[in-house]
Amino acid sequence: MTPADALQMTRNQVNENGQAVAIRRYTGPAGPNRAHDDYPTRAFVRNYGSKELIGSIIQGDQVAITLIDTLGGVLPVTTNDKLVVSGKEYAIKNPMKRVVGGVLIALELQCSG
Repeated sequence: MTPADALQMTRNQVNENGQAVAIRRYTGPAGPNRAHDDYPTRAFVRNYGSKELIGSIIQGDQVAITLIDTLGGVLPVTTNDKLVVSGKEYAIKNPMKRVVGGVLIALELQCSG
């Protein structure tokens, strides 16, 4: 599979099954009124299946796949960031890169919350 094919396949998946989400980045000192910025994007969000519950993936975790070209202002996404889905904030446990043929296509975010 070429990088262009992988990008188109992922783009189709996000466009057909995705939803509006945001990457939330907090700034300033910790506390109840801590400032943050939200970076809107689209992602295909789903629960992990029972056969995927291995290693650090536990029941209730979700995976969100988002295209890299929609995240320019927030890269790199880290475990200090949060994923906001339908107004609910999820901790990003493991941001993984989807690379095909040396080309970064998307981020796969393991989230809990």
